[in-house]
Formats: sequence, C-alpha cells, structure tokens
Amino acid sequence: MHNSPTSALKRSFQFRPDRTLDENDRIEIGPSPLSYDEWADLGVECPDIPALREYRLFRVREQLKQWDCAGILLFDPLNVRYATDSTNMMLWITHNSARACYIATEGPVVLFDFHNCRHLSHHLELIDEIRDMTSFFFFVAGDRCEEKANRFASEINDLVRQYGGGNKRVAIDRIEIKGLRALENHGLETVDHGMEMMEMAREIKNENELKAMRCAVAACEASVKELEQALVPGISENELWAYLHFGNIRRGGEWIETRILSSGPRTNPWMAECGPRIIQEGDLVGLDTDLVGVYGYCVDMSRTWLAGDTKATNKQRELFSVAYEHIMTNMERLRPGLSFRDLSFGGHQLPEKYRKEQYSVRYHGIGLCDEYPTIPYPEYWEKDGNNGILQPGMCLTVEAYVGEHGGHEGVKLEEQVVITEEGYEQLSTYPYDPKLVPKA
Repeated sequence: MHNSPTSALKRSFQFRPDRTLDENDRIEIGPSPLSYDEWADLGVECPDIPALREYRLFRVREQLKQWDCAGILLFDPLNVRYATDSTNMMLWITHNSARACYIATEGPVVLFDFHNCRHLSHHLELIDEIRDMTSFFFFVAGDRCEEKANRFASEINDLVRQYGGGNKRVAIDRIEIKGLRALENHGLETVDHGMEMMEMAREIKNENELKAMRCAVAACEASVKELEQALVPGISENELWAYLHFGNIRRGGEWIETRILSSGPRTNPWMAECGPRIIQEGDLVGLDTDLVGVYGYCVDMSRTWLAGDTKATNKQRELFSVAYEHIMTNMERLRPGLSFRDLSFGGHQLPEKYRKEQYSVRYHGIGLCDEYPTIPYPEYWEKDGNNGILQPGMCLTVEAYVGEHGGHEGVKLEEQVVITEEGYEQLSTYPYDPKLVPKA
C-alpha cells in the first residue's frame, strides 16, 4: 500500500513558492533555484502544485462519470503524468510499457511502477497504492507475454470487482494486444475511448495549470535567449541546439521532443532536425522549441533569425513578412465560440506560391505536449478536419511556415496562447529578430 515516509514530516519542512517541499534531497523533480529566481525577477507567479494535481485528477474522473466507466487504465506516460504527476524514465516508457495506472471512478488510484521504483512516487498523496508492474511486452516477457498479461489483467479485474459497484466498463488509452485480450477474457468490458477521454480532460486548463505553463514559457525563453546569443557564423547547428537543451535541463525542464533547428538551405523544406552543418554569414536560422519544460508543460514556439551582422535580402524580408502577417492575423482572430472550421477557412491564407510547403496545421492544442485539437489548412479539411469550438482554458499554438517549393530558404514562426473569456492571452513573448521583422 502507498505509505508516504515524508507525509508525517511535512510540518517540519519549508515550502517552495509552488507549495512543494523545500528539501534538497527530495525524490520529486521540479524547477531549479535558477528558475525560481528568474520568475521572481519577471514577476511570474508559481502554481500551487498540490492544487494543480487535484484539479487534473478531478478532470479525469469527470470524464469517467460521463462515459459511465468503472475506471480507466493508463499506459501512455503523459496521461499517467497528467492524472498523478508521477514520472519515471518518461522517454524510455514511451516505447517500453513498464508502467501503468488504474484510476477508479469511485475508489483508489493505483500506480503500477517499474521494478524497485515505488519510492519515486511516495510524495504524491493522490496515489493511494503503488505496486510493482507485471510487464507483458516482449522485451521483458519473451515467450511468457500471455502468462504475464493474464497476471496483470487479474489484478485489474480484482480492482474493478472491488470498486466498480458491478460496473465492468474499463477505459484504456493504449495497450499491447495480449493485454487487451487478457482483460476481455476476465469478463471486463474494455472501452476504446480512453485516449479521447484523457485528451478531453487535458483540454481545459485552470489558472494553476496556466501558471505552470507561464513558468515553463519563461524558463524556455531564457534558454532560447542563451541559444540566440550563441548564434554566430561558424557554429554548427548541433552545437547551437545544445544551448537550448542545456538551458532547459539546468532550469528544471525535462526533455525536448524534436531537434528541429536548421539553417540556410536546410530551412526549406521545413522539418529538418539539426545536423553538423556550419552556419554561414547571412543564413536564416529557424528553431521550433518542442520543449517539455518545468512541471512537465510543453513550450512550443518558433523563431527565425538572420545569422551574422549582415542585412537581410529582399527575399528573406519577404518570407518573414508573409509569415509574420499570417501568424499575427490568425492569432488576432482567436476567441471563445469560434469553430475549428472557421479557424481553418477564415483569417489569413498563404499566397499560392507558398502553399505546397506550408506547415501541416494552422493551429494545434498544447499542454503537457502537443494535444488535441489539430486544425488543418482548408485544402486538408475534408481529409483531416474535425468538429469543435474554442473554449476558455484551451491552449493553442498558432503556426506559420513560409517557403517556396524549391526555394533556397524558409521562415518558421509560432506563438503559444490560451483562450480567455474575452479572446486570448499570448503566453509566448520572445522578441522577433529586428533585422527581419517588418517595419511599422
């Protein structure tokens, strides 16, 4: 059973500005002193982390009640993080299903963790019980996958029988096929909307989540500033990108989902990850942060700079001007009640010569990572569009990539916002390169 060794001692500890214990040797991850100092200087308010955790678990259970489920079984590490704030080898777990969590609608939160890792979540009071995970993916189970899947399914079945009140409907976000079959062989009714339920739970951020995201943005932008200061002709793309990673980690951030930084001709078409290319005088250099920062919140903004002390060419200014107009016009439209279709078909549309290489989406949701929804360009609406409306508390990024098909360079810009009752609040504030930004 979950029995926190620190709970009885909490009264003797000091608390950090985010209401977590101010203890040097704690297991809990979180912001570094550098981040707290920078936020204080900026006037950025820290979240109340215990209250944030309670809100997120409440949102999950709201979904369970709406779908009439006895509980939900989570394997996706970001869903487990959202529901419990428990972390353990997050990237490794994305491709090794060695952790899971069962959340009863009316009952306990049971975390199944990797071997000998129970201590990593003892500080999380919303987790009622921690068990060792019986993993049934082939890497660890080999020819005993089915046996181990049945053993795990038996544990879940016992929890459902004990706390489900006769309801056998269990939502699942994702699972190995043998695990799904084992659960069904135990008589459980598996509900395949688990990922949808978690995306809907994660969609609306309250003020505590927004405070955490503002902190993450501030830490990210401090790291981007260090990267920009290191941007000089003669540095390689790899070395330049490393400044962002270093800045994120030393401030208490967690990882970066991509390595999308490119220069010169590697900026067109977009999506090239950083490599050994040496940046030249007069190159455009584009960055998409894709950064999972402090408190696990994602910061997804893009900037394009001009390398060196040279002046931008007419073509470079044209590319930047179109991208700037695209992102500013489409951001200004944001308000609650606007439909996803309106977002796709309205606002600024790119000139025809830039559409073949335009970005995959105009907007997408964001929270602990890129999240629902994605809102495509109008020519992809029939294939990729989906229904929905903007609501207060939804966080989005506004995208722009501008480059001609076969052109030499391109410009990537992106801003992060939250929808408010009146319109929107821009969360990302990092300045544009004055050598490229259109003059007023």
